[in-house]
Amino acid sequence: MDVATLAELLHEAEKNHGRYEPTAPKHHWWDWYAAFVVARQQGRTADEAYRDATAALEGTPR
Repeated sequence: MDVATLAELLHEAEKNHGRYEPTAPKHHWWDWYAAFVVARQQGRTADEAYRDATAALEGTPR
């Protein structure tokens, strides 16, 4: 992965994490970002990646 691609994915994760943060249990933002970025790299849509990242932090199946 190149720097531009990673930067774009991190920016997308930041925007989506903003939706999650107000109702999220206490967590480290980087754990949510990591799950989101990995899901996007695997070809998941932004909405799917959002659900995957949320499920990863909350221990629920996706």
